[in-house]
Amino acid sequence: MPTSPNLQELFRTAYGAVYQCNRYNCYFVEFAGGISPFKVKDFLVLKQHVDAINVEKMVEDPSRASDVHVLMPYRSERCFVLTLADVLHFQELLQGARAMMALNSILYECLYAPLVY
Repeated sequence: MPTSPNLQELFRTAYGAVYQCNRYNCYFVEFAGGISPFKVKDFLVLKQHVDAINVEKMVEDPSRASDVHVLMPYRSERCFVLTLADVLHFQELLQGARAMMALNSILYECLYAPLVY
């Protein structure tokens, strides 16, 4: 778990966490034994790629090749080799983090929006 005054935990599950770094305007994803930084746009693309993994096909396909999914995010040194359970846990983590990002945006708008009379 990263410890820095610049990192704020955005969302956590039993399998990982997502931290927001305001200093560098990025997110740190802690998952499967590693921590990877992602710029905001790259984080959103990562979420799209993880959400696009066809879980039903992984379950139904009896071939050994369908047992894992290899994900190589843009501008990242990390490669994720995900089992079916890993895909589900990663989807949950990224979905929760994205929900917290949306909630933070709504709260910011409500607190700092100019008052109109």
